[in-house]
Amino acid sequence: MTVTERAFLHGLPGVDRVGVEERAARLATRSVKASAKAEAIDLAISMVDLTTLEGADTAGKVRALCAKAAQPDPSDASVPKVAAVCVYPDMVEVAVRALSGTGIGVASVATAFPSGRAPMEAKLADTRAAVAAGAAEIDMVIDRGAFLAGDYARVHEEIVAVREACGPAHLKVILETGELATYDNVRRASWLAMRAGADFIKTSTGKVAPAATLPVTLVMLEAVRDYRAATGRQVGVKPAGGIRTAKDAIKYLVLVKETAGVDWLTPEWFRLGASSVLNDLLMQRRKLATGVYSGPDYFTLD
Repeated sequence: MTVTERAFLHGLPGVDRVGVEERAARLATRSVKASAKAEAIDLAISMVDLTTLEGADTAGKVRALCAKAAQPDPSDASVPKVAAVCVYPDMVEVAVRALSGTGIGVASVATAFPSGRAPMEAKLADTRAAVAAGAAEIDMVIDRGAFLAGDYARVHEEIVAVREACGPAHLKVILETGELATYDNVRRASWLAMRAGADFIKTSTGKVAPAATLPVTLVMLEAVRDYRAATGRQVGVKPAGGIRTAKDAIKYLVLVKETAGVDWLTPEWFRLGASSVLNDLLMQRRKLATGVYSGPDYFTLD
């Protein structure tokens, strides 16, 4: 990172905290017509990164999650597949085998997720191992300590190195916005990640509170919109953590449409990092089709 790049990051306009929060709250109240709600629910399902990132994960649990990813509702073949299944690197091979022929990609967290505190050699080895096992997407975490200390060059260099280690795999850069403290930092970290080569910018690991919020995601959507206007390159956005209901998911879709635009309203450019939300999306979908709610235990728990 050059002095000029550092000056660029510090020269970004400040975020109007009150304005961002008011706009996010206003967009969250937008009503969606019943005719559009079914379409929105299916779109949200197709954007889900179905995720299991627990120390107790087993091959059996990952295979079951993959089966649900490919056929979220076994009784209804019209339900779309999810976008990807996200697992730890040691479970990538299991997921790749389970998803063979489905067209669903495997994402893997890397770079000492969720803390990001490991030697660079270990972070790169983590990334290369996941890609070698078949991961099509890598979710890396930035070094928040370095970022908050103002060592943007270190963060930039790590992203560049991990991007190279990814090879053909897409790179999602996790900012862990709950630890960045200010919207100005979120905007700055978003631009830093994009300029270093990120294919996606992602809010959170899901392990730190607060995780995804509408105002933070709004700032990130403004960043990718402005970055494309400035460079011609489009970058995706992934809010992760804390998205639990179909109503929540639809609020994010409205935010995308009204902030970045319809070009981002596809799984290629927008993802929902959540697992618990899928069951509520399925329940709301069945309610629209039948007029009655299914019991909460009708769909498998993740």
